[in-house]
Amino acid sequence: MKRVLIIGGSCGVGLALAQYMAETIECEHVYVVDKKSFPIAYEHEKITFQAVDLSIFDYSFLSQYQDIDGLIITAGFGHLGLFQDFDETYIRRIFDVNAIAPICILRHFYPQLLAKTTFCCAVLVSIAGRLNSPLFSLYSATKAAVSKCIEAVNVELEKSGSKNRILEVSPGSLKGTSFYGGETQPELLRPLVEEIVSHMQQSDLLYIPQYDEIYARVLDRYSQNAHDFGLESYDYKMSQNR
Repeated sequence: MKRVLIIGGSCGVGLALAQYMAETIECEHVYVVDKKSFPIAYEHEKITFQAVDLSIFDYSFLSQYQDIDGLIITAGFGHLGLFQDFDETYIRRIFDVNAIAPICILRHFYPQLLAKTTFCCAVLVSIAGRLNSPLFSLYSATKAAVSKCIEAVNVELEKSGSKNRILEVSPGSLKGTSFYGGETQPELLRPLVEEIVSHMQQSDLLYIPQYDEIYARVLDRYSQNAHDFGLESYDYKMSQNR
């Protein structure tokens, strides 16, 4: 990848990916789009930042990035809480940013995905989108929407004859992100971002970090009894004061 656009690259996995790509010899430029300002400590001559709020439904800024050969979407947010505690404004905003925005961005760059030339693409989803996740009902619903869209679109890409695919990255809890507050620590995320880039370049469909170590068993328990899994998940989260 020579020119990469990272939507949501000012913190967390997006920031770690921006830093990693900027240090890669073959990468010429990294475009970062985020609502949050790009941190001064990680500025690099290859990185260009643009401030955009994805909740305003204006994707005209994407026309500036038609020269890219790599797209990574990591933007999104979520909060633990009971469904009853979230108002309608929050519900609309979390779907706007977590689900509608990434799907619209993918649609904008769909001609590149359909093309015969290589176009690498990845979307940070979440293991929560594949599970019964109480206290994360809205967050997991947005991630499930994106996950199912990616699954279906990848089939359409294959049937079209394109070799390009959208990589779904669905991690669980990650050390080094700012998801639960605190500062991003890119050095802790370096092994993860290296894996993401590798899977992108291989046109893989799905990458679940720590799948063999943790999530194969978790997904198996969920498939056996989703309701019981949800009850256990609720109790675990409450006990951890998350």
